[in-house]
Amino acid sequence: MLRTSIAPVLCLCRLALAAASMSSIAAGLDYPPTPKQPVKDTYHGVTVTDDYRWLEDDASSEVKRWVTEQNAFSRRYLDAVRERPAIAKEVGELLRTAPVRRYDFHYRGGRLFAMKLQPPKNQPLLVVLPSSGDVRAEQVIIDLNTLDPSGRTAIDFYVPSYNGKRVIVSLSKNGSEAGTAYVYDVATGKRLADEIPGVTYPTAGGSVEWAPDGRGFYYTHYPQGNERPAEDRHFFQQVYFHRLGKPVAKDTYVIGKSFPRIAEIELKGNRNGTYLLALVRNGDGGEIGYHLRGPDGKWREVAGFKDGLKHLAFGDDGRLYGMSIKDAPLGRIIAIPVLQPSLANAHVIVAETKIVAENVQPARSRLYVTYRDGGPSVVKTFTLAGKPLGGLPTPPVSEVSVSTRLERDDVLVTTMSYVEPRTVSRFDARANRLVATQLNGRYPFNLDDAVVERAFAVSKDGTRVPVSIVHRKDMKPDGNNPTLLYGYGGYGLSMAPWFSPLMRLWLDYGGVYAVANVRGGGEYGEPWHLAGNLTKKQNVFDDFAAALEMLVARKITRAERVAIMGGSNGGLTMGATLVQHPQLVRAVVSEVGIYDPLRWELQPNGEFNTTEFGSVKDPEQFRAMYAYSPYNNARDGVAYPSVLFTTGDNDGRVAPYESRKMTARLQAASASANPILLRTEAAAGHGIGTALSTRIEEETDVYSFLVDQLGMKRFD
Repeated sequence: MLRTSIAPVLCLCRLALAAASMSSIAAGLDYPPTPKQPVKDTYHGVTVTDDYRWLEDDASSEVKRWVTEQNAFSRRYLDAVRERPAIAKEVGELLRTAPVRRYDFHYRGGRLFAMKLQPPKNQPLLVVLPSSGDVRAEQVIIDLNTLDPSGRTAIDFYVPSYNGKRVIVSLSKNGSEAGTAYVYDVATGKRLADEIPGVTYPTAGGSVEWAPDGRGFYYTHYPQGNERPAEDRHFFQQVYFHRLGKPVAKDTYVIGKSFPRIAEIELKGNRNGTYLLALVRNGDGGEIGYHLRGPDGKWREVAGFKDGLKHLAFGDDGRLYGMSIKDAPLGRIIAIPVLQPSLANAHVIVAETKIVAENVQPARSRLYVTYRDGGPSVVKTFTLAGKPLGGLPTPPVSEVSVSTRLERDDVLVTTMSYVEPRTVSRFDARANRLVATQLNGRYPFNLDDAVVERAFAVSKDGTRVPVSIVHRKDMKPDGNNPTLLYGYGGYGLSMAPWFSPLMRLWLDYGGVYAVANVRGGGEYGEPWHLAGNLTKKQNVFDDFAAALEMLVARKITRAERVAIMGGSNGGLTMGATLVQHPQLVRAVVSEVGIYDPLRWELQPNGEFNTTEFGSVKDPEQFRAMYAYSPYNNARDGVAYPSVLFTTGDNDGRVAPYESRKMTARLQAASASANPILLRTEAAAGHGIGTALSTRIEEETDVYSFLVDQLGMKRFD
């Protein structure tokens, strides 16, 4: 599944750039030689020439040599930036001294499990705490920094048993997300002999869930051995069952043979594990089906791909609660009896409102429903019959989520905004209030001098596009403020408010930070998503360009002082923007992005994305992709802005060759003296599981690049 774990990144820059301040290597732009080896393809009568197809071969010695030379070229450029040593120091200090943060909570066996980030450690720890969240009684189950001092082993996911005595952990290396499942004893931290290879992979992800007795577990299974041809190795995901202590060869098939080639399965049990829910995505386009396994061992289909059921969770009262967009585009909450698990037996609990219902978390006697309004979110509570009980008290323009359910009606709630750090609170349902916990660290600064504005840009077709703008209260709208605009636009994923400690640096350097909530995301529900996928993808890029123009029209900035940034699917937005509107920006940072959609579906993960982007096999979809393809629409002789492309050798979500080919094409095409750089990280993938030390190096390079292009003078 193509997702991005890269949160909106804030850069430390210096304004007042003069050509003379650019590193000396920029003037010559003596790029490593990249020969053209044209290959022609014909799609529906249209012949397309690909000059750099040879760069797709990861195993080629010529490609490896080329990557080494490009890295060396980028290294010379970045290392020559005058401010780089200071940037490296500040970024390193900020990230290594960030407070401890606990996240990804599970409550089972009367205890609270969590991942724990503890800088300057490279990787998080898996810990368990009392239900009270008392950190003094915290126990470390796995410390990856001891297990692998290199920092290259990551936890993909973990699931505790229902009694909390054991935990399944998927581990992968070098950012590959190719995970093997292991079982650990919680009390001792010792690993059992059970080992299940290939539980997860970047294409369809992976999932596990325990049997009620804790003596075995269900897991996602990719084709092994000779089960299918080699080209199907990362497709046809199914569910198998493993009994602890038994050989993997004796694991048994459970469900999945009838699922699509691009199925993505997620497993969830009810409170005691007597029921098992298999959520099945039809690739990444947003279609979801649900299958329920009861105590009798039989599977029943709850909903199919076309039924519009977007979320489903177990209640304690013998019902499943879900969010459905069937006849309700913005979503409504429904209930389905587990004894008759069919949409035919569903009834509406909470009707559709004017803002988007995203999901529902049932508790003992109430429902927690998350709503989103153009980016920010809120949580409202209802009785099980749908009577409103009020909303949770949270800051404006913030992200609010129910992290996990505790006992009775209590839940953990996580809140954050662009100017307020992530905070984990316990919602005491009886007292109807948020209670502080010990699960939060404390930063040695605040952002009281900042303000968050919500503005709207008007896109090419008249659509109003929300934009969040963060700036100092004393900012002057004189068109002279360096501004970083972040964008994504895909998969129904919303760009929610996100706190970064780098915001303090950005504000101190006089910067403005903005996020465009473009179509393709979920900010206004499934209609907003569908308005930016398949043949309507161009709307995403029009929205993003409109946000840029709005920032200029409001005299916040001007083109010479604008940088844009995006990653993964957001990299496609960056690529399309820089080839369609090169005059609108000064610098671009595009991370692990897609640039050649005509070749995208030939990658293993690309086929999963045909439900989001389309397929060249469909004439209409081909025409749409060809029209916006950054790689195919770069033009010779155009003065393109400065660009830094980043990728990782082990990226299984977006092939590194996407960045290689786009770099080669722009280096050959651009008529400007602006550098086109490629940074390939050998010990990383799509960004998930990257060691802290590697992340610091990557971000130092990003900031150095932007400083050299925009420049900023720190406020005293």
